[in-house]
Amino acid sequence: MEFSAQEKYEFKRLLEELRGKTGRGTELISLYIPHDKQISDVSAQLREEHGQAANIKSKLTRTNVQSALESAMSKLRLIPRAPENGAVIFIGAIDIGSNKTDMYSKVLEPPEPIVTYRYHCDSAFLLQPLEDMLAEKKTFGLIVLDRREATIGILKGKRIDALKHLTSTVPGKQRKGGQSSHRFQQLRLIAIHDFYKRIGESANDAFLQIDQKDLEGILIGGPSPTKDEFVGGEFLHHELQKKILDALDVSYTDESGLSELVEAAQERLLDLELTQEKLAMRRFMKELVNDKGLASYGEAEVRHNLALGAVDTLLLSEDMRKTRATIKCTNQNCDYEKQTTRTPSSPAPEGCPKCGSQLAIVEEVDLITNLSRLAEQSGTTVKIISTDFEEGAQLMSAFGGVAAILRYRTSHR
Repeated sequence: MEFSAQEKYEFKRLLEELRGKTGRGTELISLYIPHDKQISDVSAQLREEHGQAANIKSKLTRTNVQSALESAMSKLRLIPRAPENGAVIFIGAIDIGSNKTDMYSKVLEPPEPIVTYRYHCDSAFLLQPLEDMLAEKKTFGLIVLDRREATIGILKGKRIDALKHLTSTVPGKQRKGGQSSHRFQQLRLIAIHDFYKRIGESANDAFLQIDQKDLEGILIGGPSPTKDEFVGGEFLHHELQKKILDALDVSYTDESGLSELVEAAQERLLDLELTQEKLAMRRFMKELVNDKGLASYGEAEVRHNLALGAVDTLLLSEDMRKTRATIKCTNQNCDYEKQTTRTPSSPAPEGCPKCGSQLAIVEEVDLITNLSRLAEQSGTTVKIISTDFEEGAQLMSAFGGVAAILRYRTSHR
């Protein structure tokens, strides 16, 4: 199953929420049920666990564990058979501070099939199987080299990681006194070959550890003729040699050269999220500096343009942690209502400006979800941008996490 940008964001936020839930001892239950697992077998195990929980010495822990098991069994009665991708149940007494707990439960169908049945009790929910589903699996090997140095790295999803840096013992082009020109050139060629061989061995060690189904290809960068000599000399393992996608000109062969290589290979990587996000942000920046450009930023301005149907592409920072709240007066005879954007540190609503009664939040939605829903109504493309690259970080720091590329100019540009 391919995530849409919105689905991926919401799934990440769910995992973030679950990560923040903690219990005492081993009171939190995680159940991973594959599609072909009999629900009756799962219920039987939970009944057995319920019986064994009676031996827990702490009365509070015993009560919490048994209550969680009873709640899990009641939820299983509503699932005659696990859905196609299986079902995941998180349930247990969450520590809410002040020596108090609250029973929490969440049932979901994961985006990919569950392969193995798991029953897990701990002070935190077991999230690794879901985190593995979310992880970007497409990986590219990266090598940048010249005759002085080389850097080996990988591109996985949006992240570039340098794995190894090598330096050569290749002598400069000027020979030392006492050496014949021919002898010097022979020694230099041997040193170059040995360096290429070391690069190949290091790259083999790095790239053969990756699941070869996930290794989409290898990109090689450097000046000519160095990179061409390396490719032509077949210094990589034969299985890796077949995965070379391109050899591209880059200026740097240190860690910054890996980023330069990814930039140079954008056409090869067009289906990668990182590339698409970069292209969207560059398009926005280009519109921004144009006097007649179609750029808009800031929540109020972008929200107005969304209402007009003027937004072609909505850009939202993945790091934004805000909500859109509907606030109403608790006095039934008062019709005061407003919508406002809140942060985790926002104070509680004060008294009603019309009648002075208490105000209450009646609905609160994640801001990215709220703006994405508005975008859907007018067929706007939504891009949720990570902060893993420079322009993505700028979206959050300079533009408040909300920007847009417009279809046409409006008074709220």
